[in-house]
Amino acid sequence: MNFEEVLAFATRSPYNQILSLGLVALTVGIVYTEVARLFRGYKVLRPAELTHLVNSENALVIDLSASNDFEKGHIAGSRNVLPSAFDPEGKLLAGARSQPVVLVCRTGQASGAAAKRLKKAGFEKVYVLEGGIAAWQQADLPLIKGR
Repeated sequence: MNFEEVLAFATRSPYNQILSLGLVALTVGIVYTEVARLFRGYKVLRPAELTHLVNSENALVIDLSASNDFEKGHIAGSRNVLPSAFDPEGKLLAGARSQPVVLVCRTGQASGAAAKRLKKAGFEKVYVLEGGIAAWQQADLPLIKGR
């Protein structure tokens, strides 16, 4: 199939034009998403990768959940920091610039902004748990209750 055939298909009827525009929009969206992923500055981990990183490199796990959600269940060894109080220059993160830092939230949505702040502040190894605590639970990994 060559470009002329594709162009002929796209101009044949209004239905084909809509399909063609949808395909172009979808392609542009995928390309944009992938380019943005390459330049975001942090890596995304799955639950098993987080476990390995904690065990092999003593990663610092920061849970950005609300305090009551943190008490209902969190990853063992994680520290709770509210997103409003998250400070890359704070004492919790002061000695962790070269240490792996993993950001976790309930669904994996809020961690990205905090990860960008850490990268901007000069942290070398920044990670986000893909899917957050929900993905951790879905992988049948244990949560600790209480503080």
